[in-house]
Amino acid sequence: MSSYDRDAGRHRTDAELLAAHVAGDRTAFEVLVHRHHRQLYRLAHLTSRNREDAADALQDALLAAHRRARTFRYDASVSSWLHRIVVNACLDRLRRNKTHSTVPLEGDAHPADDPTARVDTTLMIERELVRLPAEQRAVVVAVDMHGYSIGETARLLGIAEGTVKSRCARARAKLARALDDADPERSVTESGPAVNDVREAPRNVAARDDSAGAR
Repeated sequence: MSSYDRDAGRHRTDAELLAAHVAGDRTAFEVLVHRHHRQLYRLAHLTSRNREDAADALQDALLAAHRRARTFRYDASVSSWLHRIVVNACLDRLRRNKTHSTVPLEGDAHPADDPTARVDTTLMIERELVRLPAEQRAVVVAVDMHGYSIGETARLLGIAEGTVKSRCARARAKLARALDDADPERSVTESGPAVNDVREAPRNVAARDDSAGAR
């Protein structure tokens, strides 16, 4: 696409570009993607385990958005719609990778430390992450899995810091309840072990993915 086409597209809103794409404009979707590509890639990289997965997931997401454009109901911003598709694509890829991955157990290295419960908790958190609403999933992955600050996450997703905090709290509460259902002896209070597990398990997921990638 020429710079002239991109310049022309600057005068149209995201909603207008998406509508034009649905109506058959062959350049409108490319203009829309060009406008948001940097932020969408940052989101994909944030929610993926490495750059290669991020690039592949972003490609999957953009193809999905291209095909599903007719289903967009304009009940949210186009950028939020794109963000949700990207997050879902990334987490779908993470979930597929997890079904083929194994967790190495040290065995004799630390005989007094049984990692079974910790591994079970981590795997449960992974399953429950996929069930969260995309908005909550994005912030809890950013803050708890990748260690981004509240301010950094707010800037990345284009939302207020208070919104990040409230979405994190709701996501952690849902994850903690899932742990509590699996083990009624756990506490779901903010200071209880279930919430501590919720905060720690995503970091264990990220650490495991990093070590797997290194191998």
